[in-house]
Amino acid sequence: MDLILAQLLTGLAYASTLFLVSAGLTIIFGVTRVVNFAHGSLYMLGAYLAATITAELPRTPLGFFGGLLLAALAVAAVGMLIEVLILRRIYAAPEIFQLLATFGVVLIVQDLVLAVWGPEDLFAPRAPGLTGASEVFGAFVPHYSLFLMGFGPVVFALLWWLFRRTRWGIDVRAATQDGEMASALGVDRKRLFTSVFALGAFLAGLGGALQIPRESVNLQMDLAVIVEAFVVVVVGGLGSIGGAFLAAGLIGVLHAFGIWWLPESSLVLAFVAMALVLIVRPYGLLGRAEVANRVTALAHEPYVRAGRTLRAAAIATVAAAASLPLWGGEYLLVVATEMAILAVFAASLHLIMGHGGITSFGHAAYFGLGAYAAALLAKYADAAFAANLLAAPLAAAAGALIAGWFVLRAQGVYAAMLTLAFAQILWSGATQWIAVTGGDNGILGVWPPAVVSSKAAHFLLTLALATASLWLLRRAALAPFGYALRALRDARPRAEASGIDALRVQWAAFVAGGLFAGLAGVLNAYQKGSVFPNSLSIAQSLDALVMVLLGGLQTLSGPIVGAIAYHGLAVELTRVSDHWRLVLGAAIVLLVVAFPQGIAGFVRQRLEGKLR
Repeated sequence: MDLILAQLLTGLAYASTLFLVSAGLTIIFGVTRVVNFAHGSLYMLGAYLAATITAELPRTPLGFFGGLLLAALAVAAVGMLIEVLILRRIYAAPEIFQLLATFGVVLIVQDLVLAVWGPEDLFAPRAPGLTGASEVFGAFVPHYSLFLMGFGPVVFALLWWLFRRTRWGIDVRAATQDGEMASALGVDRKRLFTSVFALGAFLAGLGGALQIPRESVNLQMDLAVIVEAFVVVVVGGLGSIGGAFLAAGLIGVLHAFGIWWLPESSLVLAFVAMALVLIVRPYGLLGRAEVANRVTALAHEPYVRAGRTLRAAAIATVAAAASLPLWGGEYLLVVATEMAILAVFAASLHLIMGHGGITSFGHAAYFGLGAYAAALLAKYADAAFAANLLAAPLAAAAGALIAGWFVLRAQGVYAAMLTLAFAQILWSGATQWIAVTGGDNGILGVWPPAVVSSKAAHFLLTLALATASLWLLRRAALAPFGYALRALRDARPRAEASGIDALRVQWAAFVAGGLFAGLAGVLNAYQKGSVFPNSLSIAQSLDALVMVLLGGLQTLSGPIVGAIAYHGLAVELTRVSDHWRLVLGAAIVLLVVAFPQGIAGFVRQRLEGKLR
């Protein structure tokens, strides 16, 4: 009994920190509609600043907790700077572009933190006055854990008072309900948004600062916490502080008992819980439908078939690429092969997101499913290369068939988070099912047959398969199927009234996207000669999102251009600079702010302007 109580109290202590981060995230989303992926970076920054500040102050309770408060205030100032310089310029843009901009901020903050504090973990002193433990019903609980358990509810009470009993809180709730009406009544939305972002950043920084006596401060903190914070926010209901409080308690306790009872599944329990909650309550525990479905429409001109000039240019480009083995070295062949694979991966996401309007935060699920299916078939069934090229993408399509049944019954950000849950469940399985997948050691020795084992032959095969895949995806976009998808995206009630079966069409697109993503995963497995869990990771999904948006969501060539530009820029930056994340993040932010239509979209606009 004492062990159960100890785990319960440990979970509740962790829940308090998780609530601080999640409350900031849900406040920012509820008012500004920004899915702030950089929130984890603010949490990490708070931890680093707190570790540095407290090391310089007297080792007294006042010095320690004063240092934590100073760190949180400094993070609030950074949050205000991000809002004023970047986000204020793109509030009118679709939410997915705001997500991309905050991802650029993540890269910038990561590189700055690395430059200032270095790659080594930091270890902070324990909290003065709270270093011991007390016996609670037979279980020994650290004093600092008891402090955190009480601190979370106090913050929740203060936030409730702030939003329910102050003029500022009334303005915030008014802006959340109807921003345009609030502006008409005299609310300064710019100042309000800045203050809200500062409050959210303060809570994230405070959450990170409070963790320094409990764990080392490291560069992986941002991604680890933002994933769990997203889970809490979605389970609780977007924009609901009360929902975040309840969900943080649920996820915190589940995390504590999962580590104790089911250590092999501890990474996946939170996502299973999120999926189950969203299936029963599609808008979270205390969420509202109007908050989830209030999205910014993306203006989209109709696609047109390529004229003779563009078709000739495309043929010339493929011919030039095919000649690469005649004049390019092995390094260039490897990079070009990776670009071809990523172009298929990005185009598969563009099918469901650009045409179907279905945002996916977990498209790597099907990329990784294809890769692992090929590796497992080769390892345990001794399957031939040609057989794997057919079977593994079908396995990815089967995964998309199952996931799509759940995803397409949700709406907005909730649907996107279900895609993330599915990907994280698979990633957790690949990481912890060591007997089959090898865990972090991966599956090695996945090589193509001798006939295509050379760099040149493998590139030509990949180029041929990629060209055929991209042609099929383009044909689908310009066929009645593609028009039906876009009709559902732009005017679903009208499309359904005209006889389009919404679920069947979107589900077919989702499965097709999974099929081609799986093919890209197979090609990537044979290109690398191995498969690791990172093929299913959030970072892989974000790469696909970045490539699609950088190239241009509104053009058929956008994902191809985006894959070439993003991968080429990342590869070259890693060669010439140690601060490649900073440069890449700044380039992403600049592109989102200055060229939201993407590279291909910008070029198309320029060409159309000259022809008029």
